[in-house]
Amino acid sequence: MTKQALIDHIRAKKSYLCVGLDTDPSKLPACMLGEEDPVFAFNKAIIDATLPYCVSYKINTAFYEAQGLRGWASMEKTVNYIPETHFRIADAKRGDIGNTSTQYAIAFLQNLPFDAITIAPYMGEDSVKPFLQFDGKWAIVLGLTSNPGAADFELKELKEDGRLFEKVIQTVAGWGSTDNLMFVVGATRSDEFLNLRKISPDHFFLVPGVGAQGGSLAEISQKAMNKDVGLLVNVSRDIIFASSGNDFATVAGEKAKAYAAEMSLYL
Repeated sequence: MTKQALIDHIRAKKSYLCVGLDTDPSKLPACMLGEEDPVFAFNKAIIDATLPYCVSYKINTAFYEAQGLRGWASMEKTVNYIPETHFRIADAKRGDIGNTSTQYAIAFLQNLPFDAITIAPYMGEDSVKPFLQFDGKWAIVLGLTSNPGAADFELKELKEDGRLFEKVIQTVAGWGSTDNLMFVVGATRSDEFLNLRKISPDHFFLVPGVGAQGGSLAEISQKAMNKDVGLLVNVSRDIIFASSGNDFATVAGEKAKAYAAEMSLYL
């Protein structure tokens, strides 16, 4: 998906909601357990209910890879079920030496119909560049995360270049363009968004952490939105596991609709 197509979809929907399919088999409603593929059946129902209100889906691959071949099959069926109108993210956090990253890129961006994959940039340029070689595909690079461990490296002060996460974003921005690079910024880092927009004024930010993790949609929207909106705000558990009953899909749709309604106020 091109940047302009994503922007147009956001403008048309008046929503920048990304629904996170962090589908934990242990949390599936009992009514799904008799299905041939309970994970896919659950995802399909969630997608059908939330499709009108979001512009993107993010599949956290760990929840599928943990289930072996069966989980991978569920993931593949899920990403194929999501229509091309919606931006499809593989939240896989890959990043390795160049020839290995090339294989990861082929797996997710060529053999599967994902539009983007999340990348850990620790190993440098040659570990990221292979993901930038596919037209209409994106690398979403970890910028500033909201986990406590971010203090171990990301927030460390460098002697001449500010904090490490600032150096990472400044450097990685030069490896691609605003047409194929995004950055992950945790929702609970809202105090940093104004600074981040100075460093990276035109890139899209993928922002996880709204909902169950306590991030403020209002603050994110106020501080991080740019002229192209420039935001995909991900909500996972607060939508997909909002109900554990037979009405789980209906409640998920209502939750997604409420998030989209709030987002429309900020556009």
